[in-house]
Formats: sequence, C-alpha cells, structure tokens
Amino acid sequence: EAAVRARQATLTKPPGSLGRLEDAAAWLARWQGREMPQLDRVAVLVFAGNHGVVARGVSPYPAEVTRQMVANFAAGGAAINQLARVAGAELRVTALALEHPTGDIAAGPALDAQGFLEAVSTGFEAVAPGLDLLCLGEMGIGNTTAAAALAAGLFGGGGAFWAGRGTGVDDAGLARKRAAIDAALARHAGIVGDALGVAAALGGRELAAIFGAVLAARLQKVPVLLDGFVCTAAAAPLGVLHPGGLAHAWLGHLSAEAGHRALAERLGLVPLLD
Repeated sequence: EAAVRARQATLTKPPGSLGRLEDAAAWLARWQGREMPQLDRVAVLVFAGNHGVVARGVSPYPAEVTRQMVANFAAGGAAINQLARVAGAELRVTALALEHPTGDIAAGPALDAQGFLEAVSTGFEAVAPGLDLLCLGEMGIGNTTAAAALAAGLFGGGGAFWAGRGTGVDDAGLARKRAAIDAALARHAGIVGDALGVAAALGGRELAAIFGAVLAARLQKVPVLLDGFVCTAAAAPLGVLHPGGLAHAWLGHLSAEAGHRALAERLGLVPLLD
C-alpha cells in the first residue's frame, strides 16, 4: 500500500485528485500483496436461500420467486449477469436447499448448529484460490427481515429501527415485518452477544454462506466487495468477532434500505456509491 501511495505522488496529476480511486488502488495492493494491483481474476458469488418467516407476510412476493430469480441468473437475464460480463468477472450462483426454507425466526432458530456450519462451509469452499477480488451478493425472498433481525441481534435496537420495505412491502406488510423481528429478538434474547449464535438463529443459509466466503477471503488475503444490506448483515459477525475482521472488505454501495446506513456506520464501512 505504501508503494502505491509513493507511486501516486509521482504521477502527472494534482495530489489526491482521483479521490476514492486512489484509495481503492492502495487497498487492492495491500490485500493482493503486490505494488501494482490487478483485477484479472474477479469472481462474483451469489448465494440464494429461502426463509420460513416469509409465511408471516413480511414480503410482497412468495418464496417461489427465489427459485425463479435463480433461474433468471442461470439464463443470463439478471442485472448481475450484465455487470459481470462487462467487468470480465466469473459469476457463480449457488442455491442452498431452496425446497427447505429455514425455520421461522419468530418461532425458533433459522438454523441449528449443524445447518449453520454446512452453509458456512458451502460459502467458504466456494472461494477459489488466487482471486484478485471477490464480489458477494444474495437472493432470497424475506431475507431483508432476516438481515434486520441479525443486525438487531448484533447491535441492539428493534424492528422499527432496522426494518425497511425490502422489495416494496406496503404499510401493513412493514408492520408485520417489524413485529416478526421483535418476536424473533424476544424469542432469542438469550443469545444476544454471541455473534455466531445470532447469525445461526436469526439469519439464513445464504447469509451464512456469505459469512463463510468473507472468512475464506480473509484467510486467503483476497479483497472483498459487499453488495447491499443483506450482504453487509451477513458479513457483520466477522466485524463483531474481531475489530479488524472486515478490513479486507469494502462496501460496494449504500442502499435505501432503512438499516443499511446504520449498519455500515457500526462496521466502519464507507460505501463506494451512496
């Protein structure tokens, strides 16, 4: 990183005139361990899962839409397909037991310890060695509810603070969403403070897989771009477990989802796009 900064000072331009681009080059170089960063091997990993809490009317769409969107990814019809193509990045979509939604977090844990570890392992093993950059995303009807509950379990606050409209829920749906989150927090009050316990009980398979991928990237010293509120919440336990746990991760964008700004601030993540 120091070498990149020194080289930037010799270039024919005003110092610091490229703003965050200069920071990005230095950050990439730091984690890649090379003076001239490169983006020859970029992987985009999208994980998909279904959630039992959807039965409580927290989303305007049924859980079947998750499978339909995964099919759209496979057919090349989603926005991420075009972005990956333009960037020359490899896109891989992993569906995690879509036919078996997680438990309803308001009535019990989303995942037991074994199920959580299996999902984490799926994400961990999906990170191929030798990547220059890893970009992470998700698909899962109802997963903004899980993400908000997870954030509340890690940082405090209730449904009214963390819950947003997700994919466009109406006022009645938002009230159901907030109530489901508060019920989940009350149900699992005994594990508040246990980052991994919170991730298992209040998250979901795709969130656990993202956590595993972020952990694998850290061990391989691969820089990571996180996409959106759900992805940020999925990675958050690593930032709670260690103060520098997410130093290798940048936030691709800050969404309009209600809790995303608060979550980014608590994790010390500054978005590239706001």
